[in-house]
Amino acid sequence: MDTHTRTLVKSITWRLVALVTTVAAVWYYSHDWTLALTSGLVANVVKFVLYYIHERVWNKVKWGTFKKSTSTKSQAPNKF
Repeated sequence: MDTHTRTLVKSITWRLVALVTTVAAVWYYSHDWTLALTSGLVANVVKFVLYYIHERVWNKVKWGTFKKSTSTKSQAPNKF
């Protein structure tokens, strides 16, 4: 399970990539920096919050993860 800090940093770095992509795409089609920056910022703030919530929910899902074990045997993934 990730810490809240790790989830937050992952969310921020991914949203920075998405922000640049969104601004570039909107500017390419509109040639309007104000529209491009506004669209990029609004979209990415909303998506940042949704991504963070999505990550925290998935951290509670045990499916597809490995059980913690102190033995050296191979670990089996958790199932529902």
